[in-house]
Amino acid sequence: MCGIAGIFAHDGRPVGPAAIRAMCAVLAHRGPDDEGLYIGQGVGLGMRRLSIIDPASGHQPLSNEDGTVWAVCNGEIYNFKELRRDLVARGHVFTTGSDAETIVHLYEEHGEGCVERLRGMFALAVWDDRRRRLLLARDRLGIKPLYYAESDGRLVFASELKAVLQAPRIERRLGWRAVDHLFTFLSTPARDSIVEGVRKLEPAHLLVAAAGRPVRIERYWELRFDPAAGRREEEIAEGLRERLEESVRLHMVSDVPLGAFLSGGLDSSAVVASMSRLSAGRVKTFSIGFLEADYNELRHAQRVARQFGTEHHELVVTPDILGMVEDLAWFLDEPFGDSSAIPTYVVSRLASEFVTVVLSGDGGDELFAGYDKYLVEERERRHDRVPRPVRGALGLLSRLMPDGMRGRNLLHHFSLAGPRRYLDASTLFRPAQKRALFRPDAFERLSADDPLRTATERLARAGGDWLTALQRLDLESYLPLDILTKVDRMSMAHGLEARVPLLDHPLVEFAATIPAGLRLKDGVTKSIFKRSMRGILPDAIIDRRKQGFAVPLGRWFRGRLGPFVRDLLLSETCRRRGILDPRYVERLLARHEGGRDLDLQLWTLISFELWCRTFLDTRTPRPARPAAVLPRRAVVLPSAGVQA
Repeated sequence: MCGIAGIFAHDGRPVGPAAIRAMCAVLAHRGPDDEGLYIGQGVGLGMRRLSIIDPASGHQPLSNEDGTVWAVCNGEIYNFKELRRDLVARGHVFTTGSDAETIVHLYEEHGEGCVERLRGMFALAVWDDRRRRLLLARDRLGIKPLYYAESDGRLVFASELKAVLQAPRIERRLGWRAVDHLFTFLSTPARDSIVEGVRKLEPAHLLVAAAGRPVRIERYWELRFDPAAGRREEEIAEGLRERLEESVRLHMVSDVPLGAFLSGGLDSSAVVASMSRLSAGRVKTFSIGFLEADYNELRHAQRVARQFGTEHHELVVTPDILGMVEDLAWFLDEPFGDSSAIPTYVVSRLASEFVTVVLSGDGGDELFAGYDKYLVEERERRHDRVPRPVRGALGLLSRLMPDGMRGRNLLHHFSLAGPRRYLDASTLFRPAQKRALFRPDAFERLSADDPLRTATERLARAGGDWLTALQRLDLESYLPLDILTKVDRMSMAHGLEARVPLLDHPLVEFAATIPAGLRLKDGVTKSIFKRSMRGILPDAIIDRRKQGFAVPLGRWFRGRLGPFVRDLLLSETCRRRGILDPRYVERLLARHEGGRDLDLQLWTLISFELWCRTFLDTRTPRPARPAAVLPRRAVVLPSAGVQA
C-alpha cells in the first residue's frame, strides 16, 4: 500500500526530481515508511510506501532485470504468489518478495494485458523505457484511486488530487460539472474531479500514453449479470461460503499486524467469522459507537466478538469533533457529502494503534441487494400505474407549496415515475433547490449535462430486471464514488490499509450469477447471503434490521456544533466566494434548527466550504503532521471480556 505519483513529458523534456518529491510529500500519510523515485528520459515516477509485504526489501519503484520496465503500485496483488511461480518458470528473475514486483515481469510477458491477470486492489503505473510508453491502470471495482491531468504537453498522475495540484502548471479552478454532481449525489462524478482539468481514471480502465500519440483510455473488464438457471439455492449458498473464505484467506496475507472493522452487521460479521476460522490466533476487531442509543451498534459488534473470541476494541464518539474538521477536508481530498466519513476516520484511527491492515465488509449491500431502498422501490413501483394526469396534478400542487413546507417533497416524489422517482429519494438538492442555493452567476456555470437527468437516462436504458439495473448503478457509481472513496481516504489518513474481501472480483462475478429472486426474496434483503451465513453467525445478527453507518450530526448541529456551522457557512469568507446564496443557507439552517433533518445538506455545504479554504484559498501545502487525535471525550473501552 502506498501513494504513487508521476509525470510523463510527451516530447521527452526532463522531469525534475523536485517536482516528483513535492507530489510525494503530500502523500506521506499514505506511505509513512519509505519514499522512492525513478527519473528517466522525460519521465519521473514516485511513491510513498506503507510496508505490508516484504517490508525489508520491497522498495518501489521496482524494475525488471535490465531496468527497461519500471512500476509503482498502490494496493495489493492477492494472486502474486501464483503469478510469481509462473513467471519464474518462464525465466524471470525476482529480486524481492514484494507482490508489486510481479507487475513488471507480467508486463514483459503480456504488455498492457497484464492488468487482466491481476487479482487485487490497485492503482498502478508501468513505464516502458524502450517504447517510451506509460501504462496507468485501476482495479476493477475502484477500490484504489488514481487522478491525472494533461497540461503543457505532460501527463501528471497521482493517488490523490492534492498531489496532482503540486505539479507545475496545474491550475486550481472549480470544475462545475463536479460541483453539480456533488450537490446532487453527495460526491464528485466518476470521471471529473472538483478541479477543472483534473480527471479520475475510472474503475476497470487503463490509460496508455506514448510519445507522439494521443492518450488512449480503454475499459478492460465489465461485470455481466448472467443468472445461472437450474442451480439449487443451497448449492449457491455453499458456493458463496467457499468463495468468501477463499477471498478472506488471500486478503489475510500480510507481513504486518492485521485486524478487522466490525460493525455488528452481516457483512463485517461474515468477514470476521471467516478470519477467525483461518487465523491461528485471536483476530483483532475494532468498533465505534455513539452516546445516542439509536445510532449505537456496539452491542451487536460485542455479540459477534464474543462469538468468535476476538480481541475487541471499542470507542465512543462524542460531538467534540471540531479538532478534526480541517484534517477531514485535507484527507478527503475532495468535497464529500457523506458524513459517515467521520466515524470511518475515527475507527481507522483506533485500528491504526494496533494493526497496519484491516479487512472490512464493504460491498455486500451492492452485491447482494442489501439496501432498504430496494425494498422501497419494490413497493413503490406499483405507483407507476397512477395515470399521468394525476401525477401531473400532484407535481403542480407540490410546486405551489412553499419550499420546506411539510408534505411538499412527498407530493413531488409521487408525481414522478420510473427511474426518476427512484433517484429522487437519493437526490440531495433538486434542480429548483440548486437554483435557490447558488447565486445566479454560479448557477449558470453548473453543467448543462444535469447529473440527475444523466442517471435517470442511464437507468431507463438498462436492460434486464429492475433490481439488477439498480444494483449495477450502485456498483458503478455509489460504491466507488462514495463507499470506497470514504474508506480509502479515511484509512490512509492514518497509514492504515483497508482491504475489502467481498469485492474480490471472482466473488463479485459469482454474485452476478445469482438470480434476482434470491438476492431480494419475499421482502428479505440479501436473502441468499443470509442463508449462506445461517449456522455460522448468530441468527440475531443475520435477521436484525439493517442500520447504516450513520452519525447523529443532525442533533449535534442543533446542539454543540450549531455555532460552528452557522459561523462557517455565513462567514464573510464564504460570502465573498460568491457561490452560495446566504439567504437560502440561512433558511436551511433555520429549518434544521426547527426540527427538519437537513444534516446531509449542511454537511455537504460544510465540506465544500472547508475544501475551498484548504485548496483554493491557499497554494501552500499544509505541513506534514500526524492525523488528528481522537475526540478528547471519547473513551476506549477494554477488550469486552471476550472468550475464545
